[in-house]
Amino acid sequence: MVARINTVAFQGIEVLDIDVQVQMSGGIVAFTVVGLPDKAVAESRERVRAALHALGLALPAKRITVNLAPADVLKEGSHFDLPIALALLTVMGVLPDLEMSRYCALGELALDGALTPVAGVLPAAINALAHDRGLICPEACGGEAAWAGEGLDVLAPATLLALINHFRGQQVLTRPRPRIQESAEAPLDLRDVKGNETAKRALEVAAAGSHNLLMIGPPGSGKSMLAARLPGLLPPLDPAEALEVSMIHSVAGLLEGGKLLRQRPYRSPHQSASLPALVGGGSRAKPGEISLAHKGVLFLDELPEFPRGTLEALRQPLEIGKAVVSRVNHHVTYPARVQLIAAMNPCRCGHLDDASLACARAPKCAADYQSKISGPLFDRIDLHIDVPAVSPADLSLPPPAEGSADVAARVAVARTVQAERYAGFGPFPEGRAVRTNAEADGELLEKAAAPDQPGRALLTEAAERLKLSARGYHRVMRVARTLADLDGGGGVRRPHIAEALGYRRIAPGR
Repeated sequence: MVARINTVAFQGIEVLDIDVQVQMSGGIVAFTVVGLPDKAVAESRERVRAALHALGLALPAKRITVNLAPADVLKEGSHFDLPIALALLTVMGVLPDLEMSRYCALGELALDGALTPVAGVLPAAINALAHDRGLICPEACGGEAAWAGEGLDVLAPATLLALINHFRGQQVLTRPRPRIQESAEAPLDLRDVKGNETAKRALEVAAAGSHNLLMIGPPGSGKSMLAARLPGLLPPLDPAEALEVSMIHSVAGLLEGGKLLRQRPYRSPHQSASLPALVGGGSRAKPGEISLAHKGVLFLDELPEFPRGTLEALRQPLEIGKAVVSRVNHHVTYPARVQLIAAMNPCRCGHLDDASLACARAPKCAADYQSKISGPLFDRIDLHIDVPAVSPADLSLPPPAEGSADVAARVAVARTVQAERYAGFGPFPEGRAVRTNAEADGELLEKAAAPDQPGRALLTEAAERLKLSARGYHRVMRVARTLADLDGGGGVRRPHIAEALGYRRIAPGR
């Protein structure tokens, strides 16, 4: 007899159907797992054996073969424990074969038979619903699976014994309730930032249009403070975005308690982060920081201190909104539509503009330091601003009257204007939805951000004098469109083009 249980494998956030087949036959007593398993899957034999022993069940003295089909797909992760155990229980006659074929199962087994959390339950649940199957997962992941839809039959037992009792009619497992991850801390407020009104204005523009932003200033000028307050200006994720972002975090195993994310991610990796850590990769091609920040903020402090190769690897994801991890046998693609916020000192010592504090190599050290950022990467940043040191007079002033809530209200209005505008231009190819000005390009950008005649004349003249690339030209148009949206959503005029050009800086070495 051969028993079959449905489960899944993952390539990025793509879900692959896996058929777990178990056969018991005569011959030399053995327990073999085939089908290209990795070390974690091969070790499932001992976890399954111990879990069944904890339930008072012993494996028959037969030759047991577990095949994970298709056999040419690499199987990674501990979530194969549960489907292997269920297939064994089915072939032993403990569980009904017909009933088990209606479910997809994934979960890790503890030695005492408890089910422990695994990564990837949310995309597995969505895949199960698409194939008209139910889902069996650990209790800790039940709230995550429930978000796939009301039509999905979800069983989330705490132990293997509870699941057996459910199918034998001795216990009833209720459907878990979907849960949302609430932020335990209130977002930081812009009222804490004194002075630097120009930087605050640029931060508002960046939040309104989801633009990339680079802040250059001496140590202690407030660059990190400003970046940390950006999440308080951004609107929460809508349901579709929350599902998309949570799928990435689910595959990475970062959904706490199976709760769906509602706040936009804010990731701030250290300068020592490797290329796989930032872009994605490793032995299992896990998502990197740029994908974990999808639909949110990626903050890179002390930008020139990151390895040059790591920074250059950001160029393609920033342009196309995807991070592609290449392997010999396959390519894994993760979404990476992020808002890059970067901060850096003007030079290594940080005091280029203060002769009393600057080092002896100034101003040459500034050119050397800033040249660590290549022109193409510099060109992909929409807003470049100088953040001067805050004077003692500014520090002695009372907190500003306008806080994050006031700015966030204007940002929400501008984003609503953008969403309604681009919804009227759809549908978009490849199912891509454009919601903000930073995502508009090509003909769509020309339609949405075409300036009036004086504005176009100014933009053309500035592009010639500043020698803007085509990418830089279009990024000025995007920023100008956002400025017009903050002004009420009318057409792009000359003042909007002028302010957008003020945020454009000539790349070092040009």
